[in-house]
Amino acid sequence: MAERRYRIDTARGRLVLGRFEIPIPRSKAGRIATGAALIGGGILGFLPVLGFWMVPLGFVVLSHDLAFVRRRRRRATVWWSRRQAAGRKKATD
Repeated sequence: MAERRYRIDTARGRLVLGRFEIPIPRSKAGRIATGAALIGGGILGFLPVLGFWMVPLGFVVLSHDLAFVRRRRRRATVWWSRRQAAGRKKATD
């Protein structure tokens, strides 16, 4: 099975996003606080420095510890991949 491009490497305490690696706290409370802060900062994405890109990153961090966030993220991932596959199929027809 191919290695996932987006995951949390618990052995090294890093969030792996493709070829980028971002250190995250090893404690559950630290990860939840980091994820919530990313989502909160992403909501203020209209301000300089902060951005809307922080919202999905916050959900990825939170999904490691919170099952209901993990289920929602997985559903969104499946929906998005099916949507892209349908778009590619239409383009080739």
